[in-house]
Amino acid sequence: MRKQRLHRQNNMAEIKQIELEFPINASPKVLYYRLSTASGLSEWFADDVNVKGSIFTFFWDGNEQKAELLHKKDNKSVRFRWTDSEDDESYFEFRISQDDLTGDVSLMVTDFAEEDEVQDTRELWEKQVAELKHNLGS
Repeated sequence: MRKQRLHRQNNMAEIKQIELEFPINASPKVLYYRLSTASGLSEWFADDVNVKGSIFTFFWDGNEQKAELLHKKDNKSVRFRWTDSEDDESYFEFRISQDDLTGDVSLMVTDFAEEDEVQDTRELWEKQVAELKHNLGS
């Protein structure tokens, strides 16, 4: 499974929130485009992405998974929820922060995983964001 985002079935395992921060050498506007559009997400997050209304369909190695866009704020944040998730509380979110003093930009990722999948989920995000940075020349 190359880039496929692993979704979880509700099986009584405890779900943990994961917060990750990645320094990114790009402007918030350029980064936001990569996080909030089908063409931007297809550069690093999935093999292909289609959008119909608020539903984003992600394709990986012939498989597809749909996520609903729950919230977006220009050049600041984007939040999605997998449509097949039985857990209405979990989502994945990208937030862009910029230090007022230095101008340094960071990508904050919030996701949820079952307790025994936390490390795998962290590693998946690290790999995905490394590809994002590569595409940005960061």
